[in-house]
Formats: sequence, structure tokens, C-alpha cells
Amino acid sequence: MIDRRSRLPFSSIHHIEIMDFTLSEEQQMLRDLGRRFADEELLPRAADVDVRGEVSTEVLTKAIEIGLLGAVFPEEYDGGGFGEVGYCLLMEELARGCMSTAIVIGGHESIGAMSIYLAGSPDQKSKYLKPMARGALLGAFALTEPQAGSDAAAMTTFAEETEGGFVLNGQKTFITNGGLADVYVVFALTEKGIGTKGVSAFIVEKNFAGFRSGPPEKKMGIRGSHTTDIFFEDMFVPTENLLGKRGSGFKIAMETLDVGRLSVAAICLGVAKEALDLSLKYSLERVQFGKPIGDQQAVKFMLADMAGLIYSLESTLYRTADLCDRKMPFSRESAICKLLASEYLGQIVDKAVQIHGGMGYMADYPIERMYRDARITRIFEGTNEIQRLIIGSNLLKMGKYEV
Repeated sequence: MIDRRSRLPFSSIHHIEIMDFTLSEEQQMLRDLGRRFADEELLPRAADVDVRGEVSTEVLTKAIEIGLLGAVFPEEYDGGGFGEVGYCLLMEELARGCMSTAIVIGGHESIGAMSIYLAGSPDQKSKYLKPMARGALLGAFALTEPQAGSDAAAMTTFAEETEGGFVLNGQKTFITNGGLADVYVVFALTEKGIGTKGVSAFIVEKNFAGFRSGPPEKKMGIRGSHTTDIFFEDMFVPTENLLGKRGSGFKIAMETLDVGRLSVAAICLGVAKEALDLSLKYSLERVQFGKPIGDQQAVKFMLADMAGLIYSLESTLYRTADLCDRKMPFSRESAICKLLASEYLGQIVDKAVQIHGGMGYMADYPIERMYRDARITRIFEGTNEIQRLIIGSNLLKMGKYEV
């Protein structure tokens, strides 16, 4: 009898792995910490955060005290050492409590400080990443411009080299933590006419002369997170604040966004789970036609669809976060996570509103806020159209689907 395995190269057999999604004791402790923080500090304040349009300073201080602003980074940089899987577990719980707060922490940790972790020199990590991981400095990521959103190569912010550094002039828009952050990773052209190869990255402090932030934007959702324009007017940045090599800025931005999209997916997962839990509770309590609405087939079908989407998203997210932690390629998978997470969340909160009926449309109920908050996830960290381009281009380059 022919052994069919003999027809496969050994490497193909060796590549097959049994994946273990069992959480370690440390990961479970982090998840429990995030859950308690969400229950005790975030959920009671979430409605007020939405109305006032800002996250409580008291809450951020408490988050810093228990180490939530550096959980993803290794201990050598004063982080928690939990890696991407641990970080996603944490963000899932924080988003369940308050998406605005999760966005503030994510903008700091998964893209602002992450850029420095991925591309910073030892001196830059010592000066900036360590205090950022401790929460002593808040971070932000500044790539988008008024005329350069999905087309990042169309940016016009320019950094002219001069003695001892660079002089930056330009504007960035839709910056999460704008005006709040102490440290910004800013992307600017250092050479015109050569597209993305002319983009460089810089570490900018808010107290640099020539730096200015605009007023917070009024948004449909995630109202508690600060989103502003930032401006650079003849702002001098010393050479030692060039992040990575000159001309490597676009590569740094894309590698950072690969990681950042996992944070978005984790936030979507947390909100989705909360929406399902609220819908289950309402389905058991709300009585129509003499029985709880959960007994109606139509409601059961919606609940089942919500659970199925959540299960699929959870599996996809943590498989991809594990790839990130093991330093394996995950750019395409990260785009898939962000695409599916944001699309699924939109479907889930829509069903949650439907289950709650008129109450789901009222501002007094959290479902209404979650519905508004969810919409941004299909836009930021790269629109879903861009995610489809990333995924499709990768597939065509490979010529086949291969994990």
C-alpha cells in the first residue's frame, strides 16, 4: 500500500501544527485585570465619557498605575511583557467597558509607542519607549493629512534637512490623542518626487517650538477620544529624533499599522461581545405575546448569527496575534482581521439594535452609543477598501492561497 505522505515534501508535513489556544496563567491574570478595570472603572463612566467628549483623567491615571499602557512591550523596555496575544486580551476587555478609552490607550500603545519599538534605536527606546510603556508619556501616530488619507504617498508635510536636524512644515489630520499626547511619531517627506521612498519618520515632542494642535473634532462616535489636527510651523527636529533610516518612513508606518490593526480587531471583539451579552439579557427580560422575546425564532436566529460571527472573529484574531508574537509574516492576516472584525461588528450592533427595538435607538441605552462607535472601525487604521487591496494584492503575488 502506498503511503501518501511519501508524495509530500517533508517540509510540508513539518509545517502542520496543532494550535493551542489555552491561555497561560499570566494571560488569564491580565484578562481578569482588564475585566475588573472595565467593570469597576469604565462601564459606570462610559455614557458620561460619550456626553462630555473626553476620557476621565482619573481613569487614565488608574490605568497607568496598574500597567495597562505598556502591557504589549517586553520587560526590558519597562513593559508588561505580555506580547500581542496578551495585549489583545486586554484591549478586548477595555473595549467592552468603553470603546473611547480603549481607543486612547490603543492610539498610544499599538501605533504611537509601537513605531518606536519596531524602528527605534537603543537611545530612542531608552528616552521615549520606556517612559511611554510606564505611562509617563502618552503617545500618538501622525500619518494622515487632509489630502493624503488612503493615499499616504500624497502627503505634503516636508522635512528639510538643516544643520543638526530637520525643519518640518505641514499638517496632519484625524490624529488620535492629538493635543493630549506628549510624543508623536510623525511621517514627512524628506525628498520629493520619488513617492513613498521619500518618506521619513520622526519622533516629535509636543513642546518643540513650532508644534501646535487644533481643537478636538466633534465626531459621530468614540467621542471620548481626542481627534485633532496637528500643525508644524518651521519646527526643528534634531537628527537623533529621525526614526529609522532616512527614506524608511513608509515601511515603518506600514509595519506599525500591521500591528495596530490587531488592536482594532480586539476592540471590535470586545464591543461585539458586550452587544451580544446585552442582547441576551434583554431577550430574557423583555416580554411580548406573553413570553420573553428570546423564545421567538426570529430573535434566536439573530442571537445565533451574532455568536457565530464572534466565534469566527475570536479564532482569527488570536491566531494572527500568535503569528505576530512568533515573528512570522502576518501582514495579510492582519488586514483580514481588521476587515472581518469591523464588518462583523457592524452586523452585530445592527442586530443588537433590532433586538432591543425602540429602546436600542434611545440614547439612554448603551446599544445606541455602541452602534455609533462601531462605524469608525471600517475607516481608521486603513479603510476596509484598502484592506481588500492588501489582501488581494498579496494573493495575486503569491499565486495561491497559503497559510
